[in-house]
Amino acid sequence: MKDLVRKVTEAFGPSGAEDAVREVIRKEVQPYVDEIRVDALGNLIAHKKGNGGKKVILDGHMDEIGLMVTRIDDDGFLRFGTIGGVNPFTSLAQRVYFGNGTVGVIGSERVDEPKDLKMEKLFIDIGAKDRKEAEAKVRVGDSCAFLQPFVDMGDRIVAKAMDDRVACAAIIETLKGLTTNHDIYAVFATQEEVGLRGARAAAFGIEPDVGIALDVTPTGDTPKGRSANVSLGKGAAIKVMDRSIICHPALKNYMVKIAEEKGIKHQLEVLEMGGTDAGAIQMTRAGIPAGVISIPCRYVHSPCEMVDMNDYENCVKLTKALCESPLTF
Repeated sequence: MKDLVRKVTEAFGPSGAEDAVREVIRKEVQPYVDEIRVDALGNLIAHKKGNGGKKVILDGHMDEIGLMVTRIDDDGFLRFGTIGGVNPFTSLAQRVYFGNGTVGVIGSERVDEPKDLKMEKLFIDIGAKDRKEAEAKVRVGDSCAFLQPFVDMGDRIVAKAMDDRVACAAIIETLKGLTTNHDIYAVFATQEEVGLRGARAAAFGIEPDVGIALDVTPTGDTPKGRSANVSLGKGAAIKVMDRSIICHPALKNYMVKIAEEKGIKHQLEVLEMGGTDAGAIQMTRAGIPAGVISIPCRYVHSPCEMVDMNDYENCVKLTKALCESPLTF
C-alpha cells in the first residue's frame, strides 16, 4: 500500500496539468477494471461493470496545488500566481519543479515584519542569470509543483500531494478483488483545487445513482490547532458537511451503519471550510445523493502532508464494504 501511495504522490500534476499523474494512475488501475477512458476535461474514468446494480461514482481528484509563472523579469526571476490554496508561509524557501524537470527555489523580497509576507512578495529562482536564460527553461503559463519526497515514518507517512493522491490510491486498492453487482465508475478527477471542475463534468456524463468522494480532511489534533473533531489514527472520517455540501443524510447514516456492522474504525467530520468533489456531484443534473469518506491529514495544502496508514486502510475497508452492500438507504 505504501508503495502505491509513494508512486502517486511523487507524480507531477498541478490542476490543469495532470497528464503525468494520470498515466501513473492508469497503469495501476487498469488490471482491476473493464474499461478506461479519458474525457474532454482530462478525467480518467475507470469502469468496473456490475450486474444490474446501481451506478456508483467513486471520486478522487488527481490534481495538486501548485504555482503558475505569470512574468519573468530581466534578472531571470519568476513571478507567479497560485493554483489552488497555497500559503506564503509554507511556500517560502521550498523547492519546486516544472513538468520539464526544471527546479527552482522560492525566495522573497525583503520583509521587515512576518505579517507582511504575502504571495506577491515571493518569486522563484531557477538559477538563471537573466531573462534569456530563464526563458530557455520556463515560459509564462508553465505550472510547477512542490518538490518533496515521500517519507515513511512507520504508521504515518508524509508527502506532497496527499491531497488527494492518497484517496486515488485508496480507490485503486478498493477495486482490487472487489465483488459487486453495482457498476463502479472510478473517477480520477481533474481541477478540483480550482473549483471542482472535473468531477462536475464526469458526473454529468455518467449520471450515477450514488456519488461518493474520497478526499483528505484537516485534523484538530496538533498543539493549539484548529477546533475539529478529526484526529490521525481514529479511523476513516465520514463527512456530515463542509462548505460545498451537506451530505445526503440517509447516505451518511448508511455509511455509519455499515462501518458499525463491519467493525470499521470511523469518526464523524464537520468541516467548516473547504469543499470536495461531492459538492459538484450532488448538484449534477437533477441532483445525486452524495457523500464523502475522508482520510485525516495534518498540514493540508502544504508540501508536507501527513496521514496515518491505519486511517487509510479503514477508508479502503469502508469504501469496499459500501460497494459490496446493496446501497439501500
